[in-house]
Amino acid sequence: MEKKSIILDSYKLLWKQLSSTLMEILKVLVFLLFFTMESFIILQNLRPMFHMIPFSVLLIYFISLANISKTSPVYVVDFTCFKPPNCLRVPYTSYIEHARMLDFFDDKSVSFISKILQLSGLGDQTYFPPGLFYMPPKSGHKEAINEVHMILFSVFENLLSKTNISPQDIDILIVNCSGFCPNPSLSSIIVNKYALKEGVKSYTISGMGCSANSLAVDMARNIMCTHDNSNAVILSTEILSTGWYPGRERPFMILNCIFRVGGAAILLSNKKQAKTNAKYKLLWTLRTQGAFDDKGYYSAYRDEDSSGITGVRLNGDVLQVAGDTLRTHMPVLGGRFLPLIEKLRFVRSVLMYKRSKEIYIPNFRRAFQHFCFPATGKSVVRETAKRLKLGDRDMEAALMTLHRFGNQSSASLWYELAYLEGKERVKKGDKVWQLGMGTGPKCNSVVMECIRPILGEALIGPWADTINTYPLTIP
Repeated sequence: MEKKSIILDSYKLLWKQLSSTLMEILKVLVFLLFFTMESFIILQNLRPMFHMIPFSVLLIYFISLANISKTSPVYVVDFTCFKPPNCLRVPYTSYIEHARMLDFFDDKSVSFISKILQLSGLGDQTYFPPGLFYMPPKSGHKEAINEVHMILFSVFENLLSKTNISPQDIDILIVNCSGFCPNPSLSSIIVNKYALKEGVKSYTISGMGCSANSLAVDMARNIMCTHDNSNAVILSTEILSTGWYPGRERPFMILNCIFRVGGAAILLSNKKQAKTNAKYKLLWTLRTQGAFDDKGYYSAYRDEDSSGITGVRLNGDVLQVAGDTLRTHMPVLGGRFLPLIEKLRFVRSVLMYKRSKEIYIPNFRRAFQHFCFPATGKSVVRETAKRLKLGDRDMEAALMTLHRFGNQSSASLWYELAYLEGKERVKKGDKVWQLGMGTGPKCNSVVMECIRPILGEALIGPWADTINTYPLTIP
């Protein structure tokens, strides 16, 4: 089977090269024919109407070329989210009790942790990996690998079962995890475990923070532009076992408080038959980079504290940096999807800025029906919604995901979409905007359109046991 796959891939590559060569030859012949006909008409001094013939040939060629080179649409067939076992729950009181028993935390550290937890928006049903329940927490390589197996194997197998595909059907595999990058890579672990075919294109993304999943979707979309009839699987998680910070410096302690276990698996496809059972059509992806600015670059930074302990330091200006990054991102996104009247109002406010001192914030509800924001923390969600002039219902999916599951890095966006599906709010024709914001800083957007009715997800998704208890009022 593997030899047949290699031979088939070789034939595909040869055909692509041959097709490319033939298209170049055809282009030369068409232009040669055009100039020959034009020269003949001019030399024979024919009537002007005869000029329509060569120009018609040229027009037919460009129309045909546009249709031939048109890439196949990419569909989000389905996705699954990891639901940890209840034995890994970490209620607020248990967390504080655990922290008090650790030697490296003093009373001031515990008081700070308690304050962050109270302000974070997290509830009592979030989860930690098994290694962090030990005294002291185990944060070695073995624990991290066990966490990888627990999360990624589970969501990958659930995705295969839910979509009824085989590991051999996967052509592209992308795994993203910001803080843990083992050797062999995370994507190699999946390839080895499930014996993916030899020709699979596998990638591992690290260091991208909470924007990694949106980046992975954009990456898969770009790869599929040159690989027709392909299936792509994206696995997103954040491994906490190696991210635990056993120190007392407050800028490093915040991630201990808000990050929790989670993971998601997404199946994308540009096969023609995918349209019949896919949930969404991928409309657009956008990436904005902000690493050129030192203030943004160092706002969230992996470093050593004064005692030489490694952790991720969050500076006090991280909220402002997120807002500035979003500000540069929005005009491009808005220019693509906002209706004309909203664009004109925005342009008018820019031209009148010297007089009014205000910039009009477009109504993004006129472009999108559903919003999935980074569940980084309650303050970040509210600040994002404030800058976009969105209401409580628009923030609901992000805030409820934060309360139920905590900050699961880039995978949170799919828990939010699962929440919206569980509430049966996503209707055919609705547009969903997923916004990923991560270290760097980076701002990435994914826009999808629902292409079929979505019912019954509340019974099988990560919200199955709690969907009816939400939404809650979070002060």
